[in-house]
Amino acid sequence: MKQKQQIIVLVVLVVVAGLIWGFELRKPTSTGPTASFRDYKVLAVENPQIRWQELERAQKTEYKSNGRNPFSITAPPSPAEVRREQDAKVHPPAPVIPPPPPPPTRATLPANLKYFGYGTVPNGTPRRAFVTDGEDSYIVIEGDTLLGRYRILKVGNMNLELQEISTGLPGTMPLDEQAAPPSL
Repeated sequence: MKQKQQIIVLVVLVVVAGLIWGFELRKPTSTGPTASFRDYKVLAVENPQIRWQELERAQKTEYKSNGRNPFSITAPPSPAEVRREQDAKVHPPAPVIPPPPPPPTRATLPANLKYFGYGTVPNGTPRRAFVTDGEDSYIVIEGDTLLGRYRILKVGNMNLELQEISTGLPGTMPLDEQAAPPSL
C-alpha cells in the first residue's frame, strides 16, 4: 500500500508540473531591447582618441603638499597662523606664572578622626562629645582642645564644630554613628 501511495503522489506532482509549464509557454515574451537600452544616449565626446601629450604631462607632474593631512578633518593653518607660530618660536612670550592657590577656608581634619556621639551629665554641665581616632576614644566638652590642635566650639546633635588653633580656621565634623568603638 505504501508503494501505491507514492505512485499516486508522483502522478499528481507530474500533472501539476505540466500545468505550470503549459501556462508559462502561453505568456508572450518581448523580443525587443529593454527600456534601459532604448533610452541610452551616447556621451558627446569630440575626439575619443587618447591624448598622449596630456597623458605624458600628467605623468611628469610632481606632487607638492600644501601641508594639509588628507586623513584629517581639521583645516590646515592659514599663512597668518604659520607666521604667528614662527614669530612665537623666535620671540617666545613671557611665561605666565599661575596665581598661588587660595588659602584654605576650612580646617583640614585627619581622616581617621570620627565624631560618634554626645551626652550630658544631669547636674547642668555642658554637653560632652565622643571622638575616636580609630584606636583611642576621647571625651571632650565645649572649650576643650582635641589632640592639642583643635578647640571644640559647639557640640551639636548632627555635627561637632571646632577651630584649628594654629590657623584659626573653623571646621565641622559630622556625626558618624558607625564609627563607635565596640562596647565591652
